[in-house]
Amino acid sequence: MRKTDLFSVWNIDGRILFDDIVEATGNFDDLFCVGMGGNGSVYEAEFQSGQVVAVKKFHPMEDESRLDDAGFMNEIRTLTRVRHRNIVKLYGFCSHPRCMLLVCEYMVRGSLADVLVNDERAMEFDWVKRVDAIRGVASALSYMHHDCRPPIVHRDVSCGNVLFDANFKACVSDFGTARLLNPDSSNETRITGTFGYIAPELAYTMRVTEKCDVYSFGVVALEVIMGRHPGEYISTTSHSSGRRSMKLKDVLDQRLSYPTDEVAKGIVVAMRVALACVRDNPKSRPTMQQVTIDLSTQNSSSIPDPFSDDT
Repeated sequence: MRKTDLFSVWNIDGRILFDDIVEATGNFDDLFCVGMGGNGSVYEAEFQSGQVVAVKKFHPMEDESRLDDAGFMNEIRTLTRVRHRNIVKLYGFCSHPRCMLLVCEYMVRGSLADVLVNDERAMEFDWVKRVDAIRGVASALSYMHHDCRPPIVHRDVSCGNVLFDANFKACVSDFGTARLLNPDSSNETRITGTFGYIAPELAYTMRVTEKCDVYSFGVVALEVIMGRHPGEYISTTSHSSGRRSMKLKDVLDQRLSYPTDEVAKGIVVAMRVALACVRDNPKSRPTMQQVTIDLSTQNSSSIPDPFSDDT
């Protein structure tokens, strides 16, 4: 028997949605909390029908007198505009002066950060799945940058905001800081995002562009390949001497066996693309559209090879 789709009912009566969420989460008990972000906590909610969703409850602002309504409206504004298999689906929302909630697709395997920090889960996340995950995130960002009008910049692409379903399909999440690029505006902004993923030019230009997401994607792609945050590795590869002394086998996640044949080719292409994405000069970074094409065709001939000849 097919499970009842509660969301068609919730579209009519928001009170049913709120009451069911409160019951399913034990009134937002920590026992049901599966993640925390900068502006909210995420809870797993299973209803009597058997349907499971993720509920994001927004935190109060610093003065405790009001909720983060800007981040809440940002996520709604963005997620209602997008339809892509690699972007977390928004099912509905509740807005109340003391409680704002988003109801989204539940990603059972959690975040990329959750997967990589656990040796057993990281080993299950094999090379084929890792290359597919990189392609999935790239496809989502390419869609946002090139297929949406106006373009959407995520501004916080990080390992904590890439989530996985049961089959390790990667989905981009958390659009609380997303920005619609206005062609008639300077698009200046305050620095926002996760430390270690923020494009370096934001420190002095304060201007958000698609290339900011490109940089963050490059960091995430390197993290998928290396099994850890690339850290100083990025600055090392900016020098030709560092590139010449580098071998692929030295940077791969050592918890997995060395890849072979076509899988290895896909990883080399992904690595070359990722390194191009984290170049200091934003103008020298590829677009996400070009990244998606290179990853799908496994052809990055337009990007300099970052490895030595015996890679």
